[in-house]
Amino acid sequence: MNTKRNNSENKQFREFFIDEIKDIYWAEKHLSAALKKMKKAATSPTLASSFEKHIAETDGQIERLKKVFELLGKTPQAKKCDAMEGLVSEAMSVIEDTETDSFTRDAGLIIAARKAEHYEIATYETLSYYAKLLGEKEVSRELEATLKEEKKTDSLLSCLSEEEAYRQTDMKSGKQSAKQSAKQPAEQM
Repeated sequence: MNTKRNNSENKQFREFFIDEIKDIYWAEKHLSAALKKMKKAATSPTLASSFEKHIAETDGQIERLKKVFELLGKTPQAKKCDAMEGLVSEAMSVIEDTETDSFTRDAGLIIAARKAEHYEIATYETLSYYAKLLGEKEVSRELEATLKEEKKTDSLLSCLSEEEAYRQTDMKSGKQSAKQSAKQPAEQM
């Protein structure tokens, strides 16, 4: 009787795991589309470039999830992710509620992007662990590869946030940042 219950729980857990893979698959596809709008709305060329790189990375992660489905013997299928839908909706609100070409818009876009990254980090970290519990080592490796990318992107967005804030503070105070001062002589040549 115990074995029957364990088999039932294992089957239920595996189904839950696959359902969560479907959820993050939908989330990545939805985020990819949103990042294109965020790139277009960004004021800073550096932020726009960051979003461009993020789009390419996200598209690669979608392909990696297709491989995960294959490893699990499943056809790629998306299941609506309410969490990512909310995060993307919030990002679109930032675009609608802020002035074009403003520091405020860029700051809001960075916050929105970092919120999505933190959701993805939590998801991939947990799913990677669950894959190990299920004995799906290759699936776990694929999910861990994406997790590393998500953490790197979050770190880059954090640095970009600080750089943009310093740039804005320097502009308002009439000062030049060290980077701007260093560039100026080279640009005058």
